[in-house]
Amino acid sequence: MTEQVKILFLVFHGFAEHNGISKKIWGQIKGLRDAGPIVDLCSYQVLREGNRGWFINGKPLVLFGRTLYGKIKRRFAYQALASYIDRQNYDLIYIRSDHNANPFTIRFLRLLRKKKSRIVMEIPTYPYDGEYRGWRMQLELAVDKLYRRKFASLLDGIVTFSDEKSIFGQKTFRISNGIDLSAVKIRTPRKNINNDDLNIIAVAEFHFWHGIDRAIRGLACYMKKSVGPGIVLHIVGSFTDPNENLEIQSLIKNLGLQDYVLLYGNQWGEKLDRLFDQADFAIGSLGRHRSGVTTIKTLKNREYAARGIPFVYSEQDNDFDGMPYVLKAPPDESPLNFASIVNFLADYTFSAQQIRNSIRYLDWSQQMRSLLKSLDVHIDNEC
Repeated sequence: MTEQVKILFLVFHGFAEHNGISKKIWGQIKGLRDAGPIVDLCSYQVLREGNRGWFINGKPLVLFGRTLYGKIKRRFAYQALASYIDRQNYDLIYIRSDHNANPFTIRFLRLLRKKKSRIVMEIPTYPYDGEYRGWRMQLELAVDKLYRRKFASLLDGIVTFSDEKSIFGQKTFRISNGIDLSAVKIRTPRKNINNDDLNIIAVAEFHFWHGIDRAIRGLACYMKKSVGPGIVLHIVGSFTDPNENLEIQSLIKNLGLQDYVLLYGNQWGEKLDRLFDQADFAIGSLGRHRSGVTTIKTLKNREYAARGIPFVYSEQDNDFDGMPYVLKAPPDESPLNFASIVNFLADYTFSAQQIRNSIRYLDWSQQMRSLLKSLDVHIDNEC
C-alpha cells in the first residue's frame, strides 16, 4: 500500500472570516484534501494580544513576541520553519506568493530544496506590479523585482490563473481560479420585482482596481435621465486605502446619492446571505485596466456565479465571457451604463441554480485535483 501524500500549504499572512482570500485558501485546502492527500496549513499570524509567529494548522510553531523586533523578525527568521518542514517529509510544498522575494526567502527556499519535495508557488494575480501605489509599496516591489527571477528559478513551477506559459523565467501550471461551492449559499431571488427599485450589490475588499467609482458615477448619470426603475447600490466591504474610502464617500455626497448608495462595511454569514437574497444584480471589477491587467480570473466572479446572481465586469475572463448571465463593461474610465443593466434584466430568464450549475467544474475539488495530476503527484482517491 502506498504511503499517503503529504502537502504543506504555506501562506505569509493570517485569515479573516469576511475575507475572500481567506475563503479561497480554505477552499483550496479542502479541495486538496478531497483528492486524498494529508494537507497541513502553515501561516504567519498575529494574535489578539499582539504576539506573532508561524502556525501549523492553527497551533503555534514559533512565536516572535509583541515587540517591534518581533515584527521585523518575521521577514528573516525562517530557520524554525525550515527545520519543521525538514522533519515532515512533504511530497509537495505549495507556496502562496506574497510578492516577497528577497535574500531571506531565497535562503529559506534553498533550505527546502535539500529535500525531495516538489515546490510550487501560486501567483494569484499576474502581472501585479500595477497594484503597487505609494512610495512604501513601491519600495517593497523594488526588492521583489530584484530577486523574483532568482526565487522562481528555485521552484518546480508557478501556478497561475492567467494564460502565461512562463513567469519570471519559470514554467507555469495553468488552472482556473476556483470556488468551494459547499461553502457558498445559493441565493433565493426576490419575486415580482417589476414595480420595485432594483437592488444592485458590489462585494469586495475594495482597491482602486475594483473601479467602484465608475459604478457610482454611472448611477448618477442614470438618475439624471429619470428613465426606468429606481436603483439602489449596496456596497459591501471595506476600503483598504483610507484615502480611497474618503474619496468614495465624498463622491457619493457630491453627487447627492446618499439615499441611493448604501455602505455596509464587511459582512459575512447570514447577514451577507440576506443581502444577496435582496439583490437583483452584482458588480465585479471595473478597473483592472488601472493596474495593467487585461485577463484575470477573479474570485468575485466565481462567488457571484456560485450565489446564482447575474453580474457585470470589465476584464477578460474566459470562464465567464459570453455566458448568458454576464454583462460586460468596457475596460475604460467611462461611467457604468445602468440603463444597459436595466435592459439586460428586463429580458433575463436564467435561474440562480442554472448559473451555479454552469460552474461546477470550477469547484476547488476539481481544480486542485487537476493541478496535482499536472504535477505528477500521485492521488490514491480517483473517485
